[in-house]
Amino acid sequence: MANQEWREETVRVAGTDLVYITGGTGAPVLVLHEELGHPGWLRWHSELARTRTVIIPHHPGFGKTPRVESVRNVRDLGNFYTKALRERSLRPVEVIGFSLGGWIAADMAASDPSQFQKMVLVAPTGVKPPQGDIMDLFILTAKAYLDASVQDIQSAPEFAKLYGGEPTPEQFEAWEDARAESARLAWVPYMFYPNFASLLENVVGLPTLLVWGKQDQIVPFSAAEVYKKSISGAELVAFDNCGHRPEVEKQAEFSQHLQRFLA
Repeated sequence: MANQEWREETVRVAGTDLVYITGGTGAPVLVLHEELGHPGWLRWHSELARTRTVIIPHHPGFGKTPRVESVRNVRDLGNFYTKALRERSLRPVEVIGFSLGGWIAADMAASDPSQFQKMVLVAPTGVKPPQGDIMDLFILTAKAYLDASVQDIQSAPEFAKLYGGEPTPEQFEAWEDARAESARLAWVPYMFYPNFASLLENVVGLPTLLVWGKQDQIVPFSAAEVYKKSISGAELVAFDNCGHRPEVEKQAEFSQHLQRFLA
């Protein structure tokens, strides 16, 4: 496709053929996707790609990257990426993580914050919210879960472009594969570590931006305060009238905050 801004590549890292999406120019930034996989190249990717080389790996077991049997929880997956960054000489790198991907990034930072230059966490799972519960991915259809991830579908045209209408067979298969792999990684307890807040106190000296929608139905906003309190110096940006996807629902504001923080 002549005007396509991204390309798909495969690299052998940590003993695995890791498939990733990449586009743009400039210093690399690692983007870790959510529990239902990489949603597709979005407007915020295009804007960031003007100044950064955006690297979006498909987690093992998601999309086109094969499952790694030894990766059985989020900590294992973080260790996989730590090894991949070292083998590709990408340490330290800027990282942006969404939902499950945010948990992975935060866990990596708790183990060794020096592997990142800056960290952006967008409504990460990983901690038990003081009020409310993380929405159970497995009692809903994937489509219903996605619809619940935005406050108002009609006000999020990019979301409707991605997920409006009936799912294609390819989407349905990818979502079901992602649900199965998410179950392997984060089934019990569901999407959090009981002691993760104390582990996050090890994230010292790493500039961290937290981004959340106040009406998030997937990871309640109360979890944001746990992250902010646990990570020294973390900045919290909260959007009103916004659900779990500020990068789509509040794209312009999201990109402005992202560019400011990464500058």
